[in-house]
Formats: sequence, C-alpha cells, structure tokens
Amino acid sequence: MASNHTALPFIKVQQQDFDLTSEMTKLRQGHKNIGAVVSFIGTVRDMNEGDEVSVLELEHYPGMTEKALEKIRLEAHQRWELEASLIIHRIGKLYPADQIVLVAVASQHRENAFYAAHFIMDYLKTNAPFWKKETLPNGDIRWVDSRVSDQEAKKRWAV
Repeated sequence: MASNHTALPFIKVQQQDFDLTSEMTKLRQGHKNIGAVVSFIGTVRDMNEGDEVSVLELEHYPGMTEKALEKIRLEAHQRWELEASLIIHRIGKLYPADQIVLVAVASQHRENAFYAAHFIMDYLKTNAPFWKKETLPNGDIRWVDSRVSDQEAKKRWAV
C-alpha cells in the first residue's frame, strides 16, 4: 500500500456542492510521483424506473456513513498501489443534473487508478449507508433500493 495523503480529508459527506478542479488540486498537492488521477462524478438523473424525478433526497447517519466510506476507500488502497484517494458524497435535497458523488484516485500508474475508482463506485452503490428518496412531479414519494445490476457489478471484486 502506498503512502496515505494526510493533509486532505479523505471522506466528505456534505450538503454543499463540490468543485472538481479545486478537489483535484488538493488531492495531488505534495505528490510529485503521481502519474495518473482518475475521477468519477455521479449526477442526479431526471428519470428513474421510467418515471420523471423532480427531487432526490439523501439521508444518512453521521459518523456511521463516514466510517463505511472510509472502509471502502482503505480497501481500495489495500488492493492497489495508490498515492491518494477521495470520496465526496452529498446529502439533502438534490435536483436533476446536480452533482451527487465524487470519487478521485491518484496513483503512479493509470491501471491502479482506474481499477480503484471503479471498485470504490461499485461498493458505494451497494455498501454505503445512504437512504435515497425520490419525489415525482405528481408529489408521489418512493424509496430507492440498490439495483440488481449494482450487486452484480460488485461481484467482480470478490476475493
């Protein structure tokens, strides 16, 4: 496992939006040996299960959520040689096209960064303790469960 990046909070669960450029600058700061940075930004879709979505609301248990995200992040560091990584996940009310999640991984070589970012996202979709509630234009509310396809994607990382 490569060195940990100690100047940066690795996990952020927040209501406010994030800026990719400033987060990437902080992630890379002090690491001259980084040859690759892979980032993924997830956004809120306006459609789900064939229905239009007006609002997506995310709830979580403070403390428990951060521990779960940190466990996923550290597992990626154990599997691949990484220099730094970051997970930002938003909570509260979000609207179509809003940024919801950022996963960023830095390593000396691109393969490690790509694999680790993919792994982190697959585990976030299935293991992160967020509760998602959608509001449809007619006012109906429904809870969103993990998809079967997300569970299947996670299986590729089984040891």
